[in-house]
Amino acid sequence: MPQATDDTSKSIIELRRYRLHPGARETLIDLFDREFIESQEAQGMSVIGQFRDLDDPNSFVWLRGFDDMPSRAAALNAFYTGPVWAAHRDEANGTMVNSDNVLLLRPASPDVGFAPVRVTRPAPGAADLQRGLVVATICYLAPRTEDEFAGFFEAVVKPHLEQASATVLAALVTERNPNTFPRLPVREGETVFVWFSSFPSLAAYETHVAELARSETWATEVVSQMERRMWRQSEVSRLAPTARSLLP
Repeated sequence: MPQATDDTSKSIIELRRYRLHPGARETLIDLFDREFIESQEAQGMSVIGQFRDLDDPNSFVWLRGFDDMPSRAAALNAFYTGPVWAAHRDEANGTMVNSDNVLLLRPASPDVGFAPVRVTRPAPGAADLQRGLVVATICYLAPRTEDEFAGFFEAVVKPHLEQASATVLAALVTERNPNTFPRLPVREGETVFVWFSSFPSLAAYETHVAELARSETWATEVVSQMERRMWRQSEVSRLAPTARSLLP
């Protein structure tokens, strides 16, 4: 049965990107959406979103949320030592080249994480529909500058994005507490600011990009201010939700 849920507003978020063997993405998505959503959420975590990267056919991107770091450790231990993972891990791992490209994140402030949503998650086996697009932007920053960047984003960047018809879903920064489940590595030593935006369609996103490009203020002031704050070029991922994703 589909479930009504609002389990997207979590204090700890993993942004997970798996490198897959060529041609394996649909195999993993079918397995994941069938076996790994309810079984993880039964242990107290939230599967917030699962995506195909439109620009990288050999990757699978997803978001997983937790209430806090201790509950993350308990939930992951319960799942990865439990029967569902034991039954399907060989098939899942067989699709992957690696699975350690993981950013451990938290909301930049209490009111800018993923908002609670009340939707009905489609049942296993649901057909993929055109449900819009999520765009993830990762900004790489100097150590300990994420709070300043978050203030700059909220005051300067976000208004321009919204004026150009983006819906900003969340703004996240590096979670600095130690990885409480070392069996699953995360990227250490990073300082990042990540924002997620949603659009009704790929065409709507392309219109958004074109509108920003036409803005003299965006091009000459906002982008240059962002670039001065970043250590290296940002990464932008265009993410199409799978059939059972809660986002967008």
